[in-house]
Amino acid sequence: MEVIMYMLSSGRCTRAHLYLLLLIIIALGFHTVEGVWPLPQTVTTSPERYPLNSQAFYFGYGRQSAAKPGCSVLDAAFKRYFSLIFQDYTSGNGPLRFNQNKPFTVEVSVDHDDCLSYPNEDSSERYNLSVSAGKASLNAETVWGAVRGLESFSQLVYQDEYGSYFVNKTEIDDFPRFKFRGILLDTSRHYLPVTAILKTLDAMAYSKFNVFHWHIVDDPSFPYQSSTFPDLSSKGAFHPMTHIYTQSDVRRVISHARLWGIRVIPEFDSPGHTQSWGKGQPDLLTPCYRGSTPSGTFGPVNPVLPSTYQFMTKLFKEVSSVFPDSYIHLGGDEVGFSCWKSNPDVRAFMQKMGFGGNFPKLEAFYMESIVNITSALNKTSIVWQDVFDYHEKIPKDTVLHIWKGTGYKTELSRITKAGMRVVLAAPWYINHIAYGQDWHNSYTVQPLNFSGTDEQKKLVIGGEVAMWGEYVDATNLHPRLWPRASAGAERLWSDEQQTSSVDKAFPRLQDFRCLLVRRGIRAEPLFVGHCKHEYQGI
Repeated sequence: MEVIMYMLSSGRCTRAHLYLLLLIIIALGFHTVEGVWPLPQTVTTSPERYPLNSQAFYFGYGRQSAAKPGCSVLDAAFKRYFSLIFQDYTSGNGPLRFNQNKPFTVEVSVDHDDCLSYPNEDSSERYNLSVSAGKASLNAETVWGAVRGLESFSQLVYQDEYGSYFVNKTEIDDFPRFKFRGILLDTSRHYLPVTAILKTLDAMAYSKFNVFHWHIVDDPSFPYQSSTFPDLSSKGAFHPMTHIYTQSDVRRVISHARLWGIRVIPEFDSPGHTQSWGKGQPDLLTPCYRGSTPSGTFGPVNPVLPSTYQFMTKLFKEVSSVFPDSYIHLGGDEVGFSCWKSNPDVRAFMQKMGFGGNFPKLEAFYMESIVNITSALNKTSIVWQDVFDYHEKIPKDTVLHIWKGTGYKTELSRITKAGMRVVLAAPWYINHIAYGQDWHNSYTVQPLNFSGTDEQKKLVIGGEVAMWGEYVDATNLHPRLWPRASAGAERLWSDEQQTSSVDKAFPRLQDFRCLLVRRGIRAEPLFVGHCKHEYQGI
């Protein structure tokens, strides 16, 4: 470096010297991260880089920002991202302060003050990020867009071989391709501790997912502790004290998710998948018969009793008050009809209603009744695709959730042709694992590659990566989920034409996986290799 300075000061630089000098500067100074994951819509980077120092790095609010100091979402995000950016920072280095008149400031401005609200289906996540000398300007319509922009900024920061921090001159203009980008966790087949759910929410935010679909109850267990019907968990959970989610637990999850700009959508699936419900709610399930005698076993929810709908009305009234999101998932999939067929009361009800022997009509009657209950509570219903397949009469604002792996393109065409909105999950059931780099399968999905008009394709509001729990608990949740789920995250956020190559994506995803590992996420390796900062233990 002394030689370079001498050449510059002496005036002895020829064109060849300048060319050599440029190569030396590039070799010494041009380093950057592999890129932001998921890839922004437009991003421009420069070799010009700026040093960052934790002692002279500050977050601040722009003068024109609608959100001001005291905004819970952004104040919390500033604290989180300071620690995520400066991994080596300790409290002994001095207090964290937010100030604008210092060597490097990230200045955030938002158009709307959403600080006390929850993210919703219409929340804008668009942001613009400009990194220059001494300053990064982050502009967004909402605090949720600002949080996405802070994540992108944090991924631009890197360390050289001596541990010094840098960020390169960068311009980003970014927004999500789809507004619904979800992760499903199943907490019935195996109970997941709240801490495991919170860490999943953290990792979701790193990949810019914005919906946590909480499949909270199912056949094996009912861990949700209802204040209205406490016996549901006390008799239906794996253990009434250790394997439940209290009202406080649920609030903690929702609060944590809100600060990351993540919606929490609960699923209470019925009339099937409800064996655990029957343990704590007498007469809810249908008694199965062997001939003219009850067999002692039970089937789906009993759709013929008025008490069923009275119970569901009270339960969903509670659920609607506990979970603030406007969406609620009602299930409706995989309903076996054999028990209904065996029950004389059910058969008599069907004759009375004019259903004959058409049991899909009986399920349609049930699901229409449940959707009407939640509609009266001002909730938008999500249901599995089975509900559409049975020709059920449901409100036009209902969202259909496609899960069946075969023929999902045909299903996309059929449902959108009927004018219904769709969330696609079928190609992203990543609880199914295979040897090798099976993230390719998630990455190469083309959600809008189906036969239909442009108007139909606008009805695909997004997609979801599902992690069902038959073989997953807290011991293997994160390695199985990450970074494989991140492949789906980029497909749902980024421009498809810019992200069509798995070969080009591989080094970026490998770099992102190392970032997850350094942030304490037990993300499994993509292939042979290493991270500069390996996982340090549980």
